[in-house]
Amino acid sequence: MNHSMLIIHSLRVNDNERPMGIDDRSIAFTWRLGSEERGTEQAAYRVLVSTDPAGLERREGNVWDSGRVEGHPLRVIYEGPPLQGHTRYWWKVIVWENKGGSAESASDYFDAGLSPGDWQGEWIWKPDDARINDFAYFRKEIRLNKEAGLAKLFVSAHHYLQLFVNGQRVGGYGSPAPTNPVKTKYYLAYDVTGLLQNGDNCIAAVVHYLGGDGQNYVNGEPGFLLQGHIDYADGTSETVKTDHTWETLADIPHQIGTRYQQNRRISAIEAFDAGKSDASWTTAGYEGACKQAVTAAAIEEQRWPLKWQTIPEGAVEETIVPTAMPVQEAGRQVFDAGKIVSGWPRLSVKGVRGATVRLRYSEDLDENGCVKHNVCNEKSEFYYDEYTMSGAEEETWEPSLSYKAFRYVEVTGYPELLEAGQVLVVSAHTALPYEGGFHSSSALLNDMYAACIQTQKNNALGQLVDCPHREQAQYLADSDLQAELLLYQFSSASTVEKVLADFADGQLADGTFPFVYPSNYEHPDFYIRIPEWDLHFPTILWKLYRFTGDQRTLERLYAPAKRMLVHYFDRTDFKLGLVPQSRGIKPRDWHISDHPYPEIDHSGEFLTVQNMKLAHGLTLMAEMAGILGYESEAEQMTARSEQLSKAILDSMYDTEHKRFRDSYGSGSSHQGTNAVALHYGFAPSADRQELLDTVAGQGLETKTLLSLNLLHVLFQNGREEDGYRLLTKTDFPSWGYMILQGSPTIWEGFRDIESHCHAWNAYPARMMVEYIAGIQMEETGWERIRINPYVPGDLDHAAGQMMTPRGKVSAGWQKSAESRGLQLNVDIPVGTEASVWIPAEDAGSIEIWESGSLVWADGAFRASVAGITGGNASSSGKSGDRSHAAKHREPGDAHGAGAYVVLQIRSGSYAFECRPA
Repeated sequence: MNHSMLIIHSLRVNDNERPMGIDDRSIAFTWRLGSEERGTEQAAYRVLVSTDPAGLERREGNVWDSGRVEGHPLRVIYEGPPLQGHTRYWWKVIVWENKGGSAESASDYFDAGLSPGDWQGEWIWKPDDARINDFAYFRKEIRLNKEAGLAKLFVSAHHYLQLFVNGQRVGGYGSPAPTNPVKTKYYLAYDVTGLLQNGDNCIAAVVHYLGGDGQNYVNGEPGFLLQGHIDYADGTSETVKTDHTWETLADIPHQIGTRYQQNRRISAIEAFDAGKSDASWTTAGYEGACKQAVTAAAIEEQRWPLKWQTIPEGAVEETIVPTAMPVQEAGRQVFDAGKIVSGWPRLSVKGVRGATVRLRYSEDLDENGCVKHNVCNEKSEFYYDEYTMSGAEEETWEPSLSYKAFRYVEVTGYPELLEAGQVLVVSAHTALPYEGGFHSSSALLNDMYAACIQTQKNNALGQLVDCPHREQAQYLADSDLQAELLLYQFSSASTVEKVLADFADGQLADGTFPFVYPSNYEHPDFYIRIPEWDLHFPTILWKLYRFTGDQRTLERLYAPAKRMLVHYFDRTDFKLGLVPQSRGIKPRDWHISDHPYPEIDHSGEFLTVQNMKLAHGLTLMAEMAGILGYESEAEQMTARSEQLSKAILDSMYDTEHKRFRDSYGSGSSHQGTNAVALHYGFAPSADRQELLDTVAGQGLETKTLLSLNLLHVLFQNGREEDGYRLLTKTDFPSWGYMILQGSPTIWEGFRDIESHCHAWNAYPARMMVEYIAGIQMEETGWERIRINPYVPGDLDHAAGQMMTPRGKVSAGWQKSAESRGLQLNVDIPVGTEASVWIPAEDAGSIEIWESGSLVWADGAFRASVAGITGGNASSSGKSGDRSHAAKHREPGDAHGAGAYVVLQIRSGSYAFECRPA
């Protein structure tokens, strides 16, 4: 093999590292490339898959060998025979590069999951009738008479489980993630080879069933399911499964039927009596009393469709030693974690037999310095957990079967003063890899960025929730706004796609969606629809596709998006050609153009924002239909979008004042309504600049929802100074105001009255990376990148980074007082190209150097430096035509305005310096 500077790393199967349960028919292999040489590209590849790792080292793919294939696709689709259930497959890739060399990856593996026909385990439950907030303890002892070569467990429960093998916890938290189990029930897969031993072994699980018609889950039925496959070193195998031979404990430490902590019945008080707890129940040889046989769960007859959970489980990110607050007395102490976190507390104390310690949570303190009796802005006497001590010398307990979210914890009932470290705060959430970053010379921006990131982490709890305490509910609008940050700063594509898959499972017969999902939607408390929220489904889908370049996502989710859009378009009023407000009572229809504390006028029968979102969604669907080859549907969607767009302009545009009305017949023209019009390209070309001036001059009248559109409009259309001013303003209303109030997380809205940890308002972090550091996407899947930083007068430096599907991109700039110039450092991953837009008021009076070589002088590009292929002066970085009939570009595409020198570069690291000639 020819020598190459190419390094192959980050091997993934369906975007997962060493996945344990691949059961998708469509399997994609990806890898990333690294090279110290600029301009290195993959010219060809060969993927090999084998069940024999030794053979794979000889480049023998006994399952599939793609052969040498020219090109550098982002994903290689597996074309071999169907995978065999619970089988480990080994794979590697050989890459040839454009400079003649080649490289070979190390071998890696992935495991096949279980197909419907592979499942032998039975859903089980305890013999008692299920109650709300029920707990069950299951166990099974097995004997191994020889050494296990590979042992895997496939496991599920409804709703949540914690698994043990020989006394050791296996897996994460909040598992399996919430879904509608009748449509999709997740299972987990674990390699437990290292936990099993020759001789007697024990597999055990605690299962928590909610069952109270809550807002963020589907009741279903309680149950536990497990199937284990043990492959021995001598080539034989054995299967372990849940069936009638398992046993359950009749007398358990968890109290059954406790109160719900929130008004929406989403998590229960965890009341644990350590006097009834014997840790040996999870180990072999347990002799405790009150063991009884299990019974078949009702799920067994319902045959829930099982699917391996592709999103990460919950995991502990950090353990915080909280600060003691002034209330410190025997029997009552208050502690401060320093910020709102999702997770739970951990208590470590000397036991006092029979004494019950209560751990109460809130993000607020009352006037006496005690923890307020609320969940966010709603009263609750029950936002606590309780632990009754056994009297042991040292007792440690943490209520980790559900997520709480709080800053303050109040400990009552312990007769002595607790010392530092005896109460800890465990910060836990879905383990989305955070792979971004931003830093600048502004402490305000740095703190705001950190608050946004913390807020987003807190709100990934097996689903993308609006807030981590009051509702923990998944909304389409909230998820759309969260996707702005998630896709830019976290490896989160599977989690964003889960939102769409969840709502597709919950889609109603008429094509609309419940206002939150998963949920017990039929319950009167939650029998609600929000039409504007439905219209975020195609925008999330489009963002996800544009970011990942994965066409399979469109294939999976095109149909539910189309059904929803057709439903609303078919309600078009014959006379005006607009879609009227929905007036449903069962379910109730809410209309929300902006939120919270909206000021947009909804008095008219036809709402401008709703109709614009529908027209925009139809345009996006036309794009997606074209990508998928549905040409007739693309034409149909385009025609419908154009028809509705014309009706919007005819009926909603005030030609005298050159702005859009909030609703039909309304005299109000809110900034948010017109920001949407500009963002989605509805403004007449002749009036666009005047409308932009109007919107830019109105400050920040928008609320959380439409402030996103406003910021994109300003930064994308030559009004970066105005966008930056809004991003950094510190008076009310603003994100900076939250930071100056000392908040380490981002609020639900700009007012200090509701949730202080709401991730839909955390998109300013995205703005910093995209606009201030300047990392922007030019082509789907980040094949082409634009580096186009905004350099404000009050910043000395700024830098950002993010992980694209092709690798890490970073960009950072710094002003040079000595040369009165600008330094710009850029890293572009292998397999991509980029345009670098360097601000220059006069391209003829500056010089640009790269690592000591002159690349621009006298207004012209100089002799090429390695990796730099050309350059030109540009008076504008605008994207051009943004009329609604033009091809739509979503946030994240190339944009900007001003005077620039534009350099074209290939992959690699670059250090530019721009200075006066």
